[in-house]
Amino acid sequence: MWLMAPTGGTPLPQPDRSEIRIEAVLAALADPVRLDVVRTLAGAPSGIACGELARTVSPSTRTHHLNTLRAAGVISTVAVGTRKISSLRREDLDALFPGLLDGVLAAPR
Repeated sequence: MWLMAPTGGTPLPQPDRSEIRIEAVLAALADPVRLDVVRTLAGAPSGIACGELARTVSPSTRTHHLNTLRAAGVISTVAVGTRKISSLRREDLDALFPGLLDGVLAAPR
């Protein structure tokens, strides 16, 4: 089953909390670009426009990284007009894997 992201636009599909698996989350977090995206989103509780994330890579590569994070259940994305806004699924991740995000975010860059 796929749930939709928070209201405020057209949500993109994402896994339900019960479908999030640690293997997928860890694989998504293993990439330095995706880890940087997660760190950036952690400081923006209301979300950030996708075009403002991972600016060191091409737009198609950025899309790939954001899709990987969303499919793993790490982020939610909502289309608002022509923009897509992504946010960290902190509540879900903290409930499923207590301390994981805190440890990831506290790790040296």
